[in-house]
Amino acid sequence: MTARSAGADDGSDEALALLREAPPGSPEHDTPSAGGGAPEREPEQPAARKGPRHRTMAWTDARAVAARAGRAAPVRSHRVPLESALGEILTEPLTALTDLPSFDTSAMDGWAVAGPGPWRVQDGGVLAGHAAVGTLADGEAVRIATGARIPSGATAVIRSEHARSDEARTQLQADRVVLHGQDIRPRGQECRSGDVLLPATALVTPAVLGLAAAAGYDELSTVPRPRVEILVLGDELLTQGLPHDGLIRDALGPMLGFWLRALGAEVIGTRRLKDDEGALLAAVTGSSADLVITTGGTASGPVDHVHPVLHKAGAELLVDGVAVRPGHPMLLARIEVAKYLVGLPGNPLAAVSGLLTLAEPLLRELAQRATPMTYTAPLRNEVQGHPHDTRLVPVVHRAERVVPLHYNGPAMLRGVATADGLAVVPPGGARAGAEVEILDLPWTQAGSGGGCFT
Repeated sequence: MTARSAGADDGSDEALALLREAPPGSPEHDTPSAGGGAPEREPEQPAARKGPRHRTMAWTDARAVAARAGRAAPVRSHRVPLESALGEILTEPLTALTDLPSFDTSAMDGWAVAGPGPWRVQDGGVLAGHAAVGTLADGEAVRIATGARIPSGATAVIRSEHARSDEARTQLQADRVVLHGQDIRPRGQECRSGDVLLPATALVTPAVLGLAAAAGYDELSTVPRPRVEILVLGDELLTQGLPHDGLIRDALGPMLGFWLRALGAEVIGTRRLKDDEGALLAAVTGSSADLVITTGGTASGPVDHVHPVLHKAGAELLVDGVAVRPGHPMLLARIEVAKYLVGLPGNPLAAVSGLLTLAEPLLRELAQRATPMTYTAPLRNEVQGHPHDTRLVPVVHRAERVVPLHYNGPAMLRGVATADGLAVVPPGGARAGAEVEILDLPWTQAGSGGGCFT
């Protein structure tokens, strides 16, 4: 897959950045969260660390663990009306229930004729959805519409623009050679009853819905969308109005539901909880969702309750910290056999990192979707890296290269709001011209074998 070109550089480059590593203490590192949780900082040295040490996992390993967790869940299936199957995966082959077309039809508006011309014109005509006239004898013709059933005995269809009749409209002549069978769609031309049109595991796209309807289906057997519940945590969050008195607007609540739907999930609700361990435990254990998403509370601060709640719930921690910036305090836990929790950091861009690192591969496998094709693109500018961790940096495509964006701090959404995707920058950084993997955002995906049908 090649990078998409957006034309020559113009004034929009003022919104693009040569990515700069912000020094410790700068706003880019220490900006308060816009969605709950403490600002993302370098880990403390082991001697000064409070609470249990996290077993930080490499970014690629964390994504692989999330994908394996999704594959380990039991495969589910349901039968739904066609209009409810869009974006889901077939669990059974799509087999034709009838021949397509189910009878010989006219491919054009014109004349159905029998034998060589000239032809005697019969009264009336044949319209789509109506019964055909009686048998045509050699030398006879009748008006016919596109999609209408071919009369018995007809040997060809002549397009209206290729024929002419006399003044009395009783005789018809062709302006060019008439070939046997021309402009007739014979029965079974596309498929015969029983033919396999699509295999199980095919994604139900709008075109698949049309094919299924044409083939006689009213319902399809598909993998249901994973059910997701979002728990937005934090005493400091406002749902409306301007920030004031230490309170800030919740940026994640309005964003996450739509983002998760774009990843193929069915979002059953978004709830806002105060920093209360008991309330969080009740919400997590009482949720009917396949995946619970929490925001904030994944570190070891005085109101970071996610780890204690998971311990009390008897959950199995699969990923407890990822070597990625932003977003390293993210986690993935298995609560029950087919019930998971992804804990996102509270900072907005760090939460996006968590979505793409853990939630996306988990949801993809739960929904039985194909793994997107990976691709790389050259950087237009050098990107400084973290000494040990992978960095996910918002970028836009420009003239077959990707350009890093300003405003890429953990608490910032301004960069990713205009991005095409995130560049995966290895530890130590990447020089200008270096090829880096690109994670497309769900609404900009191309050639991923999926796409968004929500």
